[in-house]
Amino acid sequence: MQNIKLLCDRKGVKPTVACKESGAGKDLINQIERRGSMPSIEKVQLLADYLGVTTSELLGEVSGGSSSGIHIPVLGTIPAGIPLDAIEDILDWEEIPAAWSSGNRQYFGLRVKGDSMYPRYLEGDTVILQKEKTCESGDDCAVLVNGGEATLKQVMIRGDGSLELRPTNPVYPPRIYSPAEIESLPVQIIGVVVELRRKIK
Repeated sequence: MQNIKLLCDRKGVKPTVACKESGAGKDLINQIERRGSMPSIEKVQLLADYLGVTTSELLGEVSGGSSSGIHIPVLGTIPAGIPLDAIEDILDWEEIPAAWSSGNRQYFGLRVKGDSMYPRYLEGDTVILQKEKTCESGDDCAVLVNGGEATLKQVMIRGDGSLELRPTNPVYPPRIYSPAEIESLPVQIIGVVVELRRKIK
């Protein structure tokens, strides 16, 4: 990526050397340029720290020394038990306004799979989520259930403390989890949808 090469030139180091010395790995630049095999956020952060820039600057967000937004990763899957910043399955990067991150708020993208949330979300859509462990009743959330991958569902909080994970596609039945099941399985909210991004062919 040309932007990385310019930043490395500014520091007086070759890109391959910067990747190696930062601990990000010498293949990092090739992975970013291919865009079909994006590195983990952790590796991008290592190189950004080494060069003394933000990840947005590293990925070409900044022009003229100012930034109007930040880049967040779009994930294909979110396996249980793996921190978001360590997930390697990055499909793309999306830009969000820099103001969104005030107050240490964090965001990630998720590529929609399947049709359980049709017609609200279509397969291939990208949803932007704010990292959260709780939500309001009626929010669309990424939820981890029983150690599986994250599922995108509308979360309804019932009076007895149980959670109903509700698809918008009537073909699929809702799933209801009692407070005991929420603890034992567990059922974990990891993000709340704040925006839908759909590419029109």
